[in-house]
Amino acid sequence: MSSNAQKTAHDPRADRRGLLIILSSPSGAGKSTLSRRLRAEDPTIAFSVSATTRPPRPGEVDGKDYHFMDVERFRAMVADGQMLEHAEVFGNLYGSPRGPVEAAIDSGSDVLFDVDWQGGQQIKESPLGQQVVSIFLLPPSMAELEARLRARGQDSDAVIADRMRKSQSEISHWAEYDYVLINADLDKCEAQITAILEGERLRRARQPHLMRHVQKLNTEFEGMNR
Repeated sequence: MSSNAQKTAHDPRADRRGLLIILSSPSGAGKSTLSRRLRAEDPTIAFSVSATTRPPRPGEVDGKDYHFMDVERFRAMVADGQMLEHAEVFGNLYGSPRGPVEAAIDSGSDVLFDVDWQGGQQIKESPLGQQVVSIFLLPPSMAELEARLRARGQDSDAVIADRMRKSQSEISHWAEYDYVLINADLDKCEAQITAILEGERLRRARQPHLMRHVQKLNTEFEGMNR
């Protein structure tokens, strides 16, 4: 395609508001892997960069890995409604700033959130809740979930046991999601998520240009019958 053609090519994102994609699962069920694959396959999907009050770790970049800020600024943003969701984890505050997400979806880009059920519920109840599409991933079995955790080679037996205990609580919230998938095969699960997103993007309410097109058709019809 020539450079001129690229400049004039129609960008379908201009015809709709973006989605807030919530992807949740117990640890080890494939959430992070599928998030990376979805973004690699579709670079128009942005990842929501979280804010945190913990100090940066070596190699972490402000604005890329996290938005690093002090407690006072974080709490002020929460009070002002500028955090879509937030939580305290091991003494540090984490949250999803509203501004960058709102700008992205207003431009027609989709934003992916890697959050737990509590964070997902807060986002659904936020002013941007109508744009949410929530997906929960289930493991094919608890034995397989434990095997995946062990295959990482990152955690001690005690940590794995703790993650397994927490997984039961996380799985208990499966019915609160719009879509629930059993991640027995990564390729199949990725294809299912892609199909879900394609369908959600085509919902009538997410295509404001349709009203203009119908009005255009009506005008053409009236012109043909004069």
